[in-house]
Amino acid sequence: MLKLVFIGIGGGIGSIFRYLASIWTEKFFQSDHYWATFGVNITGCLLIGFLSGLFDRNMNVSPEWKSLFITGFCGGYTTFSTFSAENLRLLQSGHVWTAVIYIAASIIVGLLAVWVGLLFSRYF
Repeated sequence: MLKLVFIGIGGGIGSIFRYLASIWTEKFFQSDHYWATFGVNITGCLLIGFLSGLFDRNMNVSPEWKSLFITGFCGGYTTFSTFSAENLRLLQSGHVWTAVIYIAASIIVGLLAVWVGLLFSRYF
């Protein structure tokens, strides 16, 4: 149960940072939100890689703290970082085709799901 509390706290903080990063990017670059999303996705990937490596080397880090930072903060900041970390693990373990299919399916099915959601919204 404590682990869920840590995930919730980290997720809330990560979501706030996500919002602030978008505001900051749009303020200084005065562009579409696509650059903000790109920046958040890339910095989130960098952060999840750094934290995963750091926590893997320091075995005395509690599962709650790992949950706070990796699942909570990084997940609230961007789920793309988790997606990227999962695919890297697949590639590193030799599951190249699984990674390729996962990446392609996530993008294609994700776009289709948004489109279908938009279609459904017309009836409500």
